[in-house]
Amino acid sequence: MIGLLHPDARLVDAANGVTLGGGDLHDRVADLAATLDREPPGMVLAAMPTTVAAVLRFLAALHASRPIALVDPRTNGERLAELADRFRPAVLFGDAELMPGYRLGPDRRLGGYQRRTGEAGPAPHPDLALLLTTSGSTGSPKLVRLSRAAVLANTAAIGVALGLDGDEVAPTSLPLHYTYGLSVLTSHLRVGATVVVEASPLTTRDFWSSMDRNRITSLAAVPYQYEVLRRLRFAPDRHPRLRTLTQAGGRLNPDLVEDFHRRMAAVGGRFFVMYGQTEATARMTVLPAERLPAKLGSVGVPVRGGAIAIDPGDGSETTEPGRTGEIIYQGANVMMGYAETAADLARGDELGGVLRTGDLGRLDDEGFLYLTGRTRRIAKVFGVRVNLEDVERSLAQHGPLVAVAGSDRLVLVVEGADDDRLARIRAEVVSLLGTHSSGVLVRGVDALPLTPTGKPDYRALEDRC
Repeated sequence: MIGLLHPDARLVDAANGVTLGGGDLHDRVADLAATLDREPPGMVLAAMPTTVAAVLRFLAALHASRPIALVDPRTNGERLAELADRFRPAVLFGDAELMPGYRLGPDRRLGGYQRRTGEAGPAPHPDLALLLTTSGSTGSPKLVRLSRAAVLANTAAIGVALGLDGDEVAPTSLPLHYTYGLSVLTSHLRVGATVVVEASPLTTRDFWSSMDRNRITSLAAVPYQYEVLRRLRFAPDRHPRLRTLTQAGGRLNPDLVEDFHRRMAAVGGRFFVMYGQTEATARMTVLPAERLPAKLGSVGVPVRGGAIAIDPGDGSETTEPGRTGEIIYQGANVMMGYAETAADLARGDELGGVLRTGDLGRLDDEGFLYLTGRTRRIAKVFGVRVNLEDVERSLAQHGPLVAVAGSDRLVLVVEGADDDRLARIRAEVVSLLGTHSSGVLVRGVDALPLTPTGKPDYRALEDRC
C-alpha cells in the first residue's frame, strides 16, 4: 500500500532484539506480496498474533492490494471454518486443521497457510483493503469493510493529532486484530517510527524490561490497563524516554484521566484521551494533552478531515452547544459498510463518509465532544465490543437475566439466583468471551425491573450498575 510504510520505518522483535527496517523491511514486504500474488485471487483471512511474521503478512497483503481480514489469534478451528465458509477467502492463515475446499500452501515464505481450491468467492471491490470484526467472541461477527483511502486517511490524521515523527518508539501493548492496537502499528510505520513487537502483557516484568531496553517513547492502553497501572503505582520518571500516553477503547473515569495527566505533566510528558470506532477505521476525536484538565470529561475534537454533528432525535444535525443526541461523524476514514457474506465484499461504499455512531453525546461551545451514553446494546470489555443481546441469548437456559454495560465491564443481573448459580453463570460467560474474570460482574436480584410495557428496564439497571 503506497504511503503506509515509510522508508525509515522499523520493526523490532522484542523476543530476540532483531530489527528490520529501511530497505530490508521493504524488500521483505515486497517479496511476501509477490508470493501472495501467485495465490488464487480473493481476500485473505488471517489470525493476527503479536509477531513480526504476522505484521509482515499484513503489510504484504496491503502492498499486494489484496483485502485482508484480521481475527483474534485465539479463534478456534470451528470458528475459523465458519468464517471461511461465509467469506470464502482465497488464502487462510490460522492454527486450524485442513479445511474442506483448501489445501496447504506451497510457499514457505508465507509460513503455514491454506489456499482455496474450491469455488472462489466474488471478486472483492477494488477499493477494499482491510476487514475487521465488529464484536468480541459472541455471535457471528460482521466484518467492517475499510477502504485503502480510509486506512491512509486515519493513519495520517492520528499522526498529526499526536505529533508523531520518526523518533517515536511504540510497543504493541494491545492486540493487533483490535482496531486501536492496529492503528498504533500503522500510524507509527506511516511516519517512519519504530514499532516494538511485544507479545508480553503490560502486567508482566518482561513488558517493562522491554520498555526500558528498547527506549519506548509512547504507550497506548485501554481503561482497564490504566486501572492496572494505577495499582502497579506506575511512575513515568522511572522510564525517562516515555513521554506520551494515549487512551481509547472505552470511557476512562475522569479521576483516572486527571491522575495520569498529572503524572505525565510532572515529567514534561503528555496524556491523550481519544474516541473511535472500528467503523471509522480507528479514531474520530483526540483531546489535545494541553487542554487537560480544563476539558476533563471530553474526548476532544475531530481528527484532521473529520467533523462531528449531533442528531437530537428528530433526524436533523446540529453543532449547537449543549444539545444531546446521537453522534454523527463524517470523514474519509468512515467504513464502506458491513459484510456478512462473501457477496458483500464486492459492494462499494454505502455510507458516503457519514457514520451514525450509535453513541450519545454533546458538543461544548468550542466544539469539544462529551460522551453521554449509547443508543445500541453494546458493552466494551477490556476494549473489546460485546453484543449484549448475543450474551443474553447464550445464557437463556439460566432463566430471567439481563446483560448491561458497566464501566469497561459486562454486568449480568440475574433474577432469583443463589450464590452457586451466580458463580456458574459467571464462569460460563468468562469462557464464552475468552476474557479475564474481572471483566464480568454477576449480581442477583429478587425481580428484574420492568418498563410499563413489560420489557426489562435496561436504563434503570445501567444506572444501578
